[in-house]
Amino acid sequence: MTTNHIRAMGWLSKLIRDDRVLLGYLAFNAVGWLVGVRFLLKKWRDEAEIKPVQPKTQYITQETEDALKLGTLDTLLGHYNQSIRETSAKIVCDRAVNDKDTVDQLLWGITRKDYDERMRNLRALAIITDPQSLERLHRWKAYAALVRCLELSVDPDQEVLDDEDWDEYALRDMTEKLCLMFISQLLSCYDAEKLVKARFVEKWLAKQNWGITEEDRQHNFAQYMHCRGNRITDIVASIRGTHSGREALEKARLLPVSSPSDSDPEDNIPLIERFSVLLPNNIDMGNLRDDDQTRLLIRSLQGVQTAEEQRVRHRHREAMVLNDGSRPVNSDDIIQRPESPS
Repeated sequence: MTTNHIRAMGWLSKLIRDDRVLLGYLAFNAVGWLVGVRFLLKKWRDEAEIKPVQPKTQYITQETEDALKLGTLDTLLGHYNQSIRETSAKIVCDRAVNDKDTVDQLLWGITRKDYDERMRNLRALAIITDPQSLERLHRWKAYAALVRCLELSVDPDQEVLDDEDWDEYALRDMTEKLCLMFISQLLSCYDAEKLVKARFVEKWLAKQNWGITEEDRQHNFAQYMHCRGNRITDIVASIRGTHSGREALEKARLLPVSSPSDSDPEDNIPLIERFSVLLPNNIDMGNLRDDDQTRLLIRSLQGVQTAEEQRVRHRHREAMVLNDGSRPVNSDDIIQRPESPS
């Protein structure tokens, strides 16, 4: 054994006999055991944990919906899961609104004299319809049923609608508001011809308390249309936009009878003067070429001026000029409303 070995053994024996080294070794050993045991326990816990199986997203096909029986749907409507209840209710509503007999039964129900029966059918009709299925009600039978329901809801003790500062719509009967809701939604997508044919003006609108004398009725009606902003005014605006609707309003003494000779004051202005604001003030016809677009436009307006004055007594004329001022105005810039059939 060499001298170096002897020295190393002596140093190691002294180190072992040192209490600080022994305590350090024991502390390091304890920490190592704690870390190891914690790692093993965590690994064992993760392996022993039972993870729930994630449900797969499933979509209900039309075939599956059609296969569900009424008893099954009735059970699903009482399910504790809210999503299942909502899906079941949607299926029931879709079946009802796509079944013509069911819709007809509800329309028949809203024309009954019994108030509670009308309300039940109106609420059911409101539940099953949505913007996508609203077209099911765009037929004369539905309009007639809604008008009949409104007719039955007319309040004989209604106050005169002559207060311009108070809107009574919020206090109207719920049956009226539901019917007006349906009609307003229909008119937002379709025209008012079927509503006019269902005699909405004569059976309900004219029966509102607009006053006794013809002058009072027309004044209160015009004031109501000007000062209010509810579903009634929206519906009347759509009706008034049709020829048959305006005739119905005039026959109901809600609008003054228009004379065939009545015309827009702007129609009395010669055609060349109407477009004079679009032409330069200092234009000189002598400096324009024969093929200049401005010269051709002025000549065309002057040529049709006489014929225009004859036609202006029979119909209104509207035109829209598309020109940003970067080039001379020509006939291609003018879009006129086509003549309506007489």
